[in-house]
Amino acid sequence: MRQHRIILLPGDGIGPEITAVARRLLDQVSNQHGFQLNFEKHPIGGAAIDASGSPLPESTLRACRSSDGVLLAAIGSPRFDALPREERPETGLLGLRAGMKLFANLRPVTILPALIDASSLKANVIEGVDLMVVRELTGGIYFGQPKGRVEADGDERAFNTMTYSKSEIDRIAKVAFELAGERSGKLCSVDKANVLDVSQLWRDRVDALAESYEDVQVSHMYVDNAAMQLVRNPSQFDVLLTGNLFGDILSDEAAMLTGSIGMLPSASLGSEGPGLFEPVHGSAPDIAGQDLANPMAMVLSAAMMLRIGLKESEAAKALERSVDRVLKAGFRTGDLISEGCTQLGCEAMGEQLLQAL
Repeated sequence: MRQHRIILLPGDGIGPEITAVARRLLDQVSNQHGFQLNFEKHPIGGAAIDASGSPLPESTLRACRSSDGVLLAAIGSPRFDALPREERPETGLLGLRAGMKLFANLRPVTILPALIDASSLKANVIEGVDLMVVRELTGGIYFGQPKGRVEADGDERAFNTMTYSKSEIDRIAKVAFELAGERSGKLCSVDKANVLDVSQLWRDRVDALAESYEDVQVSHMYVDNAAMQLVRNPSQFDVLLTGNLFGDILSDEAAMLTGSIGMLPSASLGSEGPGLFEPVHGSAPDIAGQDLANPMAMVLSAAMMLRIGLKESEAAKALERSVDRVLKAGFRTGDLISEGCTQLGCEAMGEQLLQAL
């Protein structure tokens, strides 16, 4: 029997609740499809600060590096907002991505017919939307040096550096080109090349690489226009390629096309080693422990782990079908509830997903 070692990182807030649902589904789908998942649970974020004083214990990073796949739920809590930035839960996530050498973040955005009325946009605008945001994850302004705060001439100034090298741009662009080739052959690269030197290099490198991908149609769009077009005419996009900062913002905007950020999974990948799979939403501390969380993004992230990380594509399809069946049957968590549907809590939604599976 095929064996896969999976690291579970429940994290903070609603993380433990949605992790419990995903684990039950993964146990069942692995049994149905003839492989075994061996789970280990490790702390990260606020939970790790409480346990060891560090948002990313060395033991957690070591376990993730030696696994076959990592499934992360959510991190963050207002309890830690007063800590220095380098000691906060979010620093644990940045450290995990860097420590696992994950540079490509994939965020699929697909409009499910059963949820088309849940979106804040008109049905005719979002119908048929199926796009992928490819975000560079370990460079750009979040990691650029120098950065900091200084006092000069009686004033205080803070600064960050947006920087990308040719090699960093090339490796993320290749991921996007290859994905576009597997999909509809359309790639839109998002930058701010009319203002930023770093974006001009980004655009130059995308154009240079395009010569090696003749089957992919390449276009460029400034980030402010892309933000507008995502709500004006999202169906024009297939693969969106962009850097760390712009991708952080645009992927969350794209997530809301579905009606709830609680439906969006993601994958973070490197050149080698295991991937990190996580829902796009946060830890939602305001509803933590109240059985109100939507576990579907976590379940769909588990499906991405099965397909991309473990090459168990049939099991991934089964998980995705279970989500479709439950939604078509009219079951909803509170973030998706609409007239005529049945509202369920996190645990009860997990039961429905198990039955559908």
